[in-house]
Amino acid sequence: MKIIIVGGGSAGWMTAATLQSQLPQHQISLIESKNISITGVGESTLGRIKDWTRLLKIEDKDFMKDTDASYKLSIKFTDFYKKKSQFHYPFGPPELEGNAAFLNDWWFKKLSNPKTSNSDYAECIFPTQMAYVNQNKFDTSREHAFHFDAVKFGIWLRDNRCKKVKHIIDDIVSVEQDKNGIKSLNNKYKADLYIDCTGFKSLLLGKSLKEPFESYADMLPNDSAWATRIKYKNKKKELVPYTNCTAIQNGWVWNIPLWSRIGTGYVYSSKFVDDETALKEFKKHLGQEALEFKKIKMRVGIHNRLWVKNVVAIGLSAGFIEPLESNGLFSVHDFLWHLLRSLQREKVTQWEKDNFTYRCKKTFKQFSEFVAMHYALSVRDDTPYWRHCFNKQWCDKLITLQQDHLVGFQSIAHNKMHDFHFDQRGGMHCIAAGMNWSPTDIPTLVYNNYRSIENMKKDWIPLIKELNYKKQNAIEKTKYKLNLLDYLKKYIYT
Repeated sequence: MKIIIVGGGSAGWMTAATLQSQLPQHQISLIESKNISITGVGESTLGRIKDWTRLLKIEDKDFMKDTDASYKLSIKFTDFYKKKSQFHYPFGPPELEGNAAFLNDWWFKKLSNPKTSNSDYAECIFPTQMAYVNQNKFDTSREHAFHFDAVKFGIWLRDNRCKKVKHIIDDIVSVEQDKNGIKSLNNKYKADLYIDCTGFKSLLLGKSLKEPFESYADMLPNDSAWATRIKYKNKKKELVPYTNCTAIQNGWVWNIPLWSRIGTGYVYSSKFVDDETALKEFKKHLGQEALEFKKIKMRVGIHNRLWVKNVVAIGLSAGFIEPLESNGLFSVHDFLWHLLRSLQREKVTQWEKDNFTYRCKKTFKQFSEFVAMHYALSVRDDTPYWRHCFNKQWCDKLITLQQDHLVGFQSIAHNKMHDFHFDQRGGMHCIAAGMNWSPTDIPTLVYNNYRSIENMKKDWIPLIKELNYKKQNAIEKTKYKLNLLDYLKKYIYT
């Protein structure tokens, strides 16, 4: 099979590297233009990227030094629930053993002492991971992802994992079509399968094949971003193992610490603020000089079909949610995994193409609703933007919490009236706890039990003690681990 990938960047070269690694029998080419800029701000990843690097047999040390990379253990949310609030969504499974063996046991601690900070949830349920995060420490025993320069990552893949991929520098000025889809590009580049990695432009799937685009603007409020880079003032303190997301007037600001600098950007809604005012808000938030500012207009949603005739879309050309929860590169390697599954047989049927679309869009939809819940659960109402989120009539799927979407959250709503347990799948329980949305409450406990709340609180005492012990014990165990900066100096940037 001859495969042509159109578009470079991280999506294009991740696609090329994946196909060369897993389908070496096919002839693979990548065409990119030297005249088209790369979006290049997908600098934060999720833990599942380790599944992809493992598939391609890529070790951390192979690429980190060349991509300005650092490690990531968690995502921090600042001022999302309300002003002066913060909480974490750490990577890895909850540490549930002993007497305190359920996610909801922390809520007994909260009910016993309402002044308990919502940020304490992650520190008790993920005590070891959060001990590393709070002390700014790292070692490879922890589940982790990466912060890296996405443009440099694409270049590294090109130079190190795509040596058998034919690299063509050319502008696509014509797309010839027939009944099977695309016949050729520029009347000379021909393939059996074309993979669209042209970003928001979606040159092949959207512009050429005219595949309809499903907007998610009714569910996700943001459609624009300013991005820039800033220098470290105190690198040992500011180089932290997490992405920080801070809610401000008309959206939120990401802060991604790489090895040599910090990547940052303001994600906002053009319905509530114009670009120049947003830039002023962003500069005021930064409070320091920055390098050039890059304006990004986001197309939020996904195409109706992702595999049409002989064209498949990967990355921004397929769809995009918004940068919250670092989903951009996740959708790239997740869609690539589904593509590999579809290419295992000699020929690809229409059923296989439609099934590829279904599998990719199901995950995409789940992630979109997960991101939307960050806004739906916020109680901020201090600006028109946040009042809109506060008063918004959300779509039925967010209100009814259907189980096929929002994995793990539907059960919270039902179990609140039955056995009061969060479902530990996914990260919704971390977001719900950070937003003070409890799986149970005192009226529910009293209503559904034959015991007084005073007697129930006596039963909670050993659970609370164990949670506190695990939290403190993790801090003691990790306090002699290397600071993240020192770890990177010793093992990566030698």
